[in-house]
Amino acid sequence: MTATTEKFANESIPLADAGIQLKDIIKTLPKECFEKNRRQAWSSVVINVLAVAIGYVGIATLPWFLLPFAWIFTGTALTGFFVLAHDCGHRSFAKRRWVNDLVGHILTMPLIYPFHCWRILHDHHHRHTNKLLIDNAWDPWTTEDYTGTNPLIRVFYQALRGRFWWIGSITHWWALHFDLSQFSERDRPKVKLSIATVVIFAAVCFPTLIITTGIWGFIKFWLLPWVVYHFWMSTFTLVHHTAPDIQFRPAENWSAAEAQLAGTIHCRYPWWVEFLCHDINVHIPHHVSVAIPSYNLRMAHASLLQNWGSYMNESRFSWALMKEIGDRCHLYHPEQAYQSFRDAKAK
Repeated sequence: MTATTEKFANESIPLADAGIQLKDIIKTLPKECFEKNRRQAWSSVVINVLAVAIGYVGIATLPWFLLPFAWIFTGTALTGFFVLAHDCGHRSFAKRRWVNDLVGHILTMPLIYPFHCWRILHDHHHRHTNKLLIDNAWDPWTTEDYTGTNPLIRVFYQALRGRFWWIGSITHWWALHFDLSQFSERDRPKVKLSIATVVIFAAVCFPTLIITTGIWGFIKFWLLPWVVYHFWMSTFTLVHHTAPDIQFRPAENWSAAEAQLAGTIHCRYPWWVEFLCHDINVHIPHHVSVAIPSYNLRMAHASLLQNWGSYMNESRFSWALMKEIGDRCHLYHPEQAYQSFRDAKAK
Protein backbone atom coordinates (compact mmCIF):
# COMPACT_ATOMS: atom_id res chain seq x y z
CA MET A 1 0.00 0.00 0.00
CA THR A 2 0.98 3.64 -0.31
CA ALA A 3 1.59 6.19 2.39
CA THR A 4 -2.01 7.31 1.93
CA THR A 5 -3.72 4.13 3.08
CA GLU A 6 -2.80 1.03 4.99
CA LYS A 7 -4.46 -2.36 5.00
CA PHE A 8 -5.05 -3.98 8.35
CA ALA A 9 -3.49 -7.16 6.91
CA ASN A 10 -2.35 -8.48 3.56
CA GLU A 11 -5.00 -10.16 1.42
CA SER A 12 -3.92 -11.96 -1.72
CA ILE A 13 -7.37 -13.01 -3.00
CA PRO A 14 -9.58 -10.16 -4.28
CA LEU A 15 -13.17 -10.16 -3.08
CA ALA A 16 -14.62 -10.66 -6.54
CA ASP A 17 -12.28 -13.59 -7.29
CA ALA A 18 -13.19 -15.19 -3.97
CA GLY A 19 -16.86 -15.15 -4.96
CA ILE A 20 -17.81 -12.92 -2.02
CA GLN A 21 -20.91 -10.80 -2.50
CA LEU A 22 -22.05 -7.74 -0.59
CA LYS A 23 -24.89 -9.68 1.04
CA ASP A 24 -22.32 -12.09 2.50
CA ILE A 25 -20.60 -9.20 4.23
CA ILE A 26 -23.85 -7.72 5.52
CA LYS A 27 -24.86 -11.05 7.07
CA THR A 28 -21.83 -10.94 9.36
CA LEU A 29 -22.90 -7.67 10.99
CA PRO A 30 -24.69 -7.85 14.37
CA LYS A 31 -28.41 -7.07 14.18
CA GLU A 32 -27.87 -4.32 16.76
CA CYS A 33 -26.03 -2.28 14.11
CA PHE A 34 -29.29 -1.72 12.23
CA GLU A 35 -31.46 -0.79 15.22
CA LYS A 36 -32.77 2.77 15.31
CA ASN A 37 -32.65 4.48 18.68
CA ARG A 38 -34.94 7.49 18.93
CA ARG A 39 -33.15 8.89 21.99
CA GLN A 40 -29.73 8.72 20.35
CA ALA A 41 -31.00 10.18 17.10
CA TRP A 42 -32.67 13.20 18.69
CA SER A 43 -29.85 13.67 21.18
CA SER A 44 -27.55 14.06 18.19
CA VAL A 45 -29.82 16.79 16.83
CA VAL A 46 -29.87 18.63 20.16
CA ILE A 47 -26.09 18.43 20.51
CA ASN A 48 -25.63 19.73 16.98
CA VAL A 49 -28.06 22.62 17.44
CA LEU A 50 -26.26 23.62 20.65
CA ALA A 51 -22.87 23.38 18.92
CA VAL A 52 -24.02 25.60 16.05
CA ALA A 53 -25.54 28.08 18.52
CA ILE A 54 -22.27 28.23 20.47
CA GLY A 55 -20.44 28.79 17.20
CA TYR A 56 -22.64 31.72 16.24
CA VAL A 57 -22.34 33.26 19.71
CA GLY A 58 -18.59 33.05 19.22
CA ILE A 59 -18.82 34.73 15.81
CA ALA A 60 -20.95 37.51 17.31
CA THR A 61 -18.82 38.18 20.39
CA LEU A 62 -15.21 37.14 19.82
CA PRO A 63 -12.54 39.69 18.79
CA TRP A 64 -11.61 39.72 15.12
CA PHE A 65 -8.39 37.74 15.54
CA LEU A 66 -10.34 34.77 16.97
CA LEU A 67 -13.00 34.76 14.27
CA PRO A 68 -11.22 32.15 12.10
CA PHE A 69 -11.51 29.66 14.96
CA ALA A 70 -15.21 30.47 15.34
CA TRP A 71 -15.77 30.04 11.60
CA ILE A 72 -13.99 26.68 11.60
CA PHE A 73 -15.96 25.45 14.62
CA THR A 74 -19.31 26.68 13.30
CA GLY A 75 -18.74 25.36 9.78
CA THR A 76 -17.78 21.96 11.19
CA ALA A 77 -20.89 21.92 13.39
CA LEU A 78 -22.99 22.79 10.33
CA THR A 79 -21.41 19.80 8.61
CA GLY A 80 -22.94 17.80 11.44
CA PHE A 81 -26.34 19.13 10.33
CA PHE A 82 -25.67 17.62 6.93
CA VAL A 83 -24.56 14.29 8.39
CA LEU A 84 -27.83 13.99 10.32
CA ALA A 85 -29.73 14.91 7.14
CA HIS A 86 -27.62 12.23 5.47
CA ASP A 87 -29.12 9.70 7.90
CA CYS A 88 -32.55 11.08 7.02
CA GLY A 89 -31.83 10.63 3.33
CA HIS A 90 -30.98 6.99 3.90
CA ARG A 91 -34.06 6.54 6.15
CA SER A 92 -31.82 5.53 9.05
CA PHE A 93 -32.73 8.50 11.29
CA ALA A 94 -36.39 7.71 11.99
CA LYS A 95 -38.79 4.89 11.23
CA ARG A 96 -41.35 7.15 9.54
CA ARG A 97 -40.46 8.49 6.10
CA TRP A 98 -42.20 11.82 6.65
CA VAL A 99 -40.08 12.44 9.76
CA ASN A 100 -36.90 11.73 7.79
CA ASP A 101 -38.01 14.08 5.02
CA LEU A 102 -39.05 16.87 7.41
CA VAL A 103 -35.89 16.74 9.53
CA GLY A 104 -33.76 16.40 6.41
CA HIS A 105 -35.25 19.54 4.89
CA ILE A 106 -34.92 21.55 8.10
CA LEU A 107 -31.27 20.60 8.61
CA THR A 108 -30.22 21.29 5.01
CA MET A 109 -32.07 24.62 4.65
CA PRO A 110 -29.32 26.74 6.28
CA LEU A 111 -26.82 25.05 3.96
CA ILE A 112 -28.94 25.88 0.88
CA TYR A 113 -28.73 22.20 0.01
CA PRO A 114 -31.96 20.88 -1.58
CA PHE A 115 -32.64 17.69 0.34
CA HIS A 116 -34.35 15.44 -2.22
CA CYS A 117 -31.97 16.57 -4.99
CA TRP A 118 -28.99 15.48 -2.90
CA ARG A 119 -30.73 12.31 -1.66
CA ILE A 120 -31.48 11.03 -5.15
CA LEU A 121 -28.03 11.79 -6.56
CA HIS A 122 -26.37 10.36 -3.47
CA ASP A 123 -28.31 7.11 -3.84
CA HIS A 124 -26.80 6.86 -7.31
CA HIS A 125 -23.33 7.12 -5.75
CA HIS A 126 -24.10 4.23 -3.40
CA ARG A 127 -25.44 2.02 -6.17
CA HIS A 128 -22.38 2.68 -8.35
CA THR A 129 -19.54 3.40 -5.92
CA ASN A 130 -16.18 3.58 -7.73
CA LYS A 131 -17.77 2.52 -11.02
CA LEU A 132 -15.88 4.32 -13.76
CA LEU A 133 -17.84 6.95 -15.73
CA ILE A 134 -20.99 6.22 -13.68
CA ASP A 135 -20.23 7.14 -10.05
CA ASN A 136 -21.01 10.84 -9.53
CA ALA A 137 -18.61 11.47 -6.62
CA TRP A 138 -15.00 12.27 -7.64
CA ASP A 139 -15.13 9.91 -10.62
CA PRO A 140 -11.73 10.35 -12.32
CA TRP A 141 -11.61 11.31 -15.99
CA THR A 142 -9.94 9.06 -18.50
CA THR A 143 -6.91 10.43 -20.33
CA GLU A 144 -8.94 10.53 -23.57
CA ASP A 145 -11.72 12.58 -22.01
CA TYR A 146 -9.22 14.91 -20.38
CA THR A 147 -7.17 15.63 -23.49
CA GLY A 148 -10.28 15.94 -25.66
CA THR A 149 -12.07 18.56 -23.60
CA ASN A 150 -11.93 22.36 -23.70
CA PRO A 151 -8.60 23.75 -22.35
CA LEU A 152 -10.41 25.99 -19.86
CA ILE A 153 -12.34 23.02 -18.50
CA ARG A 154 -9.05 21.12 -18.23
CA VAL A 155 -7.60 23.92 -16.10
CA PHE A 156 -10.66 23.82 -13.83
CA TYR A 157 -10.45 20.03 -13.53
CA GLN A 158 -6.75 20.30 -12.67
CA ALA A 159 -7.61 22.73 -9.87
CA LEU A 160 -10.32 20.46 -8.43
CA ARG A 161 -8.05 17.41 -8.47
CA GLY A 162 -5.18 19.44 -7.02
CA ARG A 163 -4.84 22.18 -4.42
CA PHE A 164 -8.43 23.42 -4.84
CA TRP A 165 -10.08 20.10 -3.99
CA TRP A 166 -11.93 21.90 -1.19
CA ILE A 167 -14.26 23.68 -3.63
CA GLY A 168 -15.26 20.41 -5.26
CA SER A 169 -18.40 20.14 -3.15
CA ILE A 170 -19.48 23.67 -4.10
CA THR A 171 -19.05 22.81 -7.78
CA HIS A 172 -21.02 19.58 -7.36
CA TRP A 173 -23.77 21.40 -5.41
CA TRP A 174 -24.17 24.15 -7.99
CA ALA A 175 -23.77 22.09 -11.17
CA LEU A 176 -26.06 19.17 -10.32
CA HIS A 177 -28.53 19.84 -7.53
CA PHE A 178 -30.52 22.60 -9.23
CA ASP A 179 -30.54 21.00 -12.69
CA LEU A 180 -33.89 19.30 -13.27
CA SER A 181 -32.47 17.33 -16.19
CA GLN A 182 -30.51 15.26 -13.66
CA PHE A 183 -33.74 13.77 -12.32
CA SER A 184 -36.48 11.54 -13.68
CA GLU A 185 -40.00 12.86 -14.26
CA ARG A 186 -41.17 10.74 -11.34
CA ASP A 187 -38.77 12.47 -8.94
CA ARG A 188 -39.18 16.03 -10.16
CA PRO A 189 -42.11 17.04 -7.88
CA LYS A 190 -39.99 16.20 -4.82
CA VAL A 191 -36.94 17.84 -6.38
CA LYS A 192 -38.88 21.05 -7.07
CA LEU A 193 -40.17 21.06 -3.48
CA SER A 194 -36.64 20.85 -2.10
CA ILE A 195 -35.36 23.56 -4.44
CA ALA A 196 -38.27 25.81 -3.51
CA THR A 197 -37.55 25.24 0.19
CA VAL A 198 -33.96 26.46 0.02
CA VAL A 199 -34.79 29.30 -2.39
CA ILE A 200 -37.47 30.60 -0.01
CA PHE A 201 -35.09 30.23 2.93
CA ALA A 202 -32.41 32.21 1.10
CA ALA A 203 -34.90 34.83 -0.12
CA VAL A 204 -36.04 35.50 3.44
CA CYS A 205 -32.89 35.00 5.50
CA PHE A 206 -30.20 36.52 3.29
CA PRO A 207 -31.81 39.96 2.85
CA THR A 208 -32.74 39.98 6.54
CA LEU A 209 -29.16 39.19 7.50
CA ILE A 210 -27.76 41.87 5.18
CA ILE A 211 -30.26 44.51 6.35
CA THR A 212 -29.55 43.85 10.02
CA THR A 213 -25.80 43.18 9.93
CA GLY A 214 -24.60 44.51 6.57
CA ILE A 215 -22.64 42.76 3.84
CA TRP A 216 -19.86 41.94 6.30
CA GLY A 217 -22.45 40.34 8.58
CA PHE A 218 -23.62 38.13 5.72
CA ILE A 219 -20.03 37.10 5.01
CA LYS A 220 -19.19 36.63 8.69
CA PHE A 221 -22.31 34.78 9.83
CA TRP A 222 -23.20 32.73 6.77
CA LEU A 223 -20.71 32.67 3.90
CA LEU A 224 -17.49 31.77 5.72
CA PRO A 225 -19.01 29.01 7.92
CA TRP A 226 -20.66 27.71 4.72
CA VAL A 227 -17.26 27.58 3.00
CA VAL A 228 -15.86 25.60 5.94
CA TYR A 229 -18.83 23.23 5.65
CA HIS A 230 -17.99 22.67 1.98
CA PHE A 231 -14.34 22.17 2.86
CA TRP A 232 -15.34 19.20 4.98
CA MET A 233 -17.88 17.96 2.43
CA SER A 234 -15.23 18.04 -0.30
CA THR A 235 -12.60 16.44 1.93
CA PHE A 236 -14.82 13.67 3.30
CA THR A 237 -16.17 12.63 -0.09
CA LEU A 238 -12.73 12.74 -1.72
CA VAL A 239 -10.86 10.83 0.98
CA HIS A 240 -13.60 8.20 1.40
CA HIS A 241 -12.89 6.64 -2.01
CA THR A 242 -9.61 8.08 -3.30
CA ALA A 243 -6.10 6.75 -2.86
CA PRO A 244 -3.30 6.13 -5.36
CA ASP A 245 -3.98 2.39 -5.25
CA ILE A 246 -7.79 2.24 -4.95
CA GLN A 247 -9.23 1.48 -8.34
CA PHE A 248 -12.31 2.77 -10.10
CA ARG A 249 -13.45 -0.07 -12.35
CA PRO A 250 -15.43 -0.23 -15.61
CA ALA A 251 -18.96 -1.59 -15.22
CA GLU A 252 -18.07 -4.98 -16.70
CA ASN A 253 -15.37 -5.56 -14.05
CA TRP A 254 -17.10 -3.87 -11.13
CA SER A 255 -17.95 -5.70 -7.89
CA ALA A 256 -20.23 -4.21 -5.25
CA ALA A 257 -18.44 -6.09 -2.47
CA GLU A 258 -15.04 -4.80 -3.55
CA ALA A 259 -16.23 -1.22 -4.06
CA GLN A 260 -18.09 -0.90 -0.78
CA LEU A 261 -15.66 -2.76 1.50
CA ALA A 262 -12.22 -2.49 -0.10
CA GLY A 263 -12.84 0.64 -2.17
CA THR A 264 -14.08 2.70 0.78
CA ILE A 265 -11.62 4.19 3.27
CA HIS A 266 -11.86 4.61 7.02
CA CYS A 267 -10.15 7.93 7.76
CA ARG A 268 -9.26 9.16 11.23
CA TYR A 269 -9.77 12.87 11.98
CA PRO A 270 -9.24 14.96 15.12
CA TRP A 271 -11.70 13.83 17.80
CA TRP A 272 -13.69 17.08 17.77
CA VAL A 273 -14.30 16.78 14.01
CA GLU A 274 -15.50 13.20 14.39
CA PHE A 275 -17.73 14.24 17.31
CA LEU A 276 -19.33 17.22 15.54
CA CYS A 277 -19.72 15.25 12.29
CA HIS A 278 -21.22 12.15 13.92
CA ASP A 279 -18.55 9.65 12.83
CA ILE A 280 -19.19 10.05 9.09
CA ASN A 281 -15.47 9.27 8.74
CA VAL A 282 -16.27 5.70 9.88
CA HIS A 283 -17.42 5.21 6.33
CA ILE A 284 -16.86 1.57 5.40
CA PRO A 285 -19.88 0.20 7.31
CA HIS A 286 -22.04 2.95 5.84
CA HIS A 287 -21.17 1.74 2.36
CA VAL A 288 -21.68 -1.88 3.29
CA SER A 289 -25.22 -0.94 4.37
CA VAL A 290 -26.83 2.49 4.35
CA ALA A 291 -29.38 1.22 6.89
CA ILE A 292 -26.85 1.60 9.73
CA PRO A 293 -27.51 4.82 11.74
CA SER A 294 -24.51 7.07 12.31
CA TYR A 295 -24.41 6.29 16.05
CA ASN A 296 -23.93 2.58 15.25
CA LEU A 297 -21.13 2.99 12.72
CA ARG A 298 -18.33 2.29 15.18
CA MET A 299 -20.00 -0.90 16.36
CA ALA A 300 -20.40 -2.03 12.75
CA HIS A 301 -16.82 -1.07 11.93
CA ALA A 302 -15.49 -3.19 14.80
CA SER A 303 -17.44 -6.17 13.46
CA LEU A 304 -16.20 -5.64 9.91
CA LEU A 305 -12.66 -5.30 11.19
CA GLN A 306 -12.94 -8.62 12.96
CA ASN A 307 -14.41 -10.50 10.00
CA TRP A 308 -13.10 -8.66 6.93
CA GLY A 309 -10.19 -6.56 8.18
CA SER A 310 -7.76 -7.93 5.63
CA TYR A 311 -9.73 -6.22 2.86
CA MET A 312 -10.16 -2.86 4.58
CA ASN A 313 -8.22 0.38 4.15
CA GLU A 314 -7.49 3.09 6.70
CA SER A 315 -5.87 6.51 6.55
CA ARG A 316 -5.34 9.48 8.86
CA PHE A 317 -6.30 13.00 7.80
CA SER A 318 -3.32 15.30 7.33
CA TRP A 319 -2.10 17.89 4.88
CA ALA A 320 0.42 15.30 3.69
CA LEU A 321 -2.50 13.00 2.84
CA MET A 322 -4.28 15.72 0.87
CA LYS A 323 -1.04 16.64 -0.90
CA GLU A 324 -0.46 13.03 -1.94
CA ILE A 325 -4.00 12.69 -3.30
CA GLY A 326 -3.74 16.09 -4.97
CA ASP A 327 -0.37 15.29 -6.55
CA ARG A 328 -1.12 11.76 -7.78
CA CYS A 329 -4.84 10.96 -8.07
CA HIS A 330 -5.71 12.82 -11.25
CA LEU A 331 -6.64 10.58 -14.17
CA TYR A 332 -7.85 6.99 -14.41
CA HIS A 333 -5.29 4.31 -15.21
CA PRO A 334 -6.49 0.73 -15.87
CA GLU A 335 -3.52 -0.95 -14.13
CA GLN A 336 -2.18 1.64 -11.68
CA ALA A 337 -5.56 3.08 -10.59
CA TYR A 338 -4.41 6.68 -11.14
CA GLN A 339 -1.86 8.67 -13.06
CA SER A 340 -0.89 12.28 -12.55
CA PHE A 341 -1.38 15.06 -15.09
CA ARG A 342 2.39 15.18 -15.50
CA ASP A 343 2.65 11.46 -16.27
CA ALA A 344 -0.23 11.67 -18.75
CA LYS A 345 1.37 14.64 -20.49
CA ALA A 346 4.71 12.84 -20.72
CA LYS A 347 3.06 10.10 -22.73
